Amino acid sequence: MLSCDKIMPVSVKLPSEFQYIYQNLLKIEPEEGTIQLVINELRRRLAEYKLMDKTFHKRYKMDFDEIKMKQVVKEADHSFRVEEDYCDWELALDGIKTITKELNKLAKYS
Repeated sequence: MLSCDKIMPVSVKLPSEFQYIYQNLLKIEPEEGTIQLVINELRRRLAEYKLMDKTFHKRYKMDFDEIKMKQVVKEADHSFRVEEDYCDWELALDGIKTITKELNKLAKYS
């Protein structure tokens, strides 16, 4: 059951197959299903960003702050791969921070 402080009215037209899934397989109301869908998607993205962070940490054998401090992009003569990794790593870390913050706000719904 939902325990929402505020409910934003949203109207979404779903194919009838979704109604069947909500009622017969998931046995939840569409509103609750939508909340769980959003939370699960955030968790999936958080896991993806954490995997990226781990991959880059393993590849460069240092954390992102060290990469910045040691100016690895400059030292690698701005190679495409290193620069791309730098941008992707920065995006992943920002994603981890942002999604963690949002999941904390939504914790009461999970």
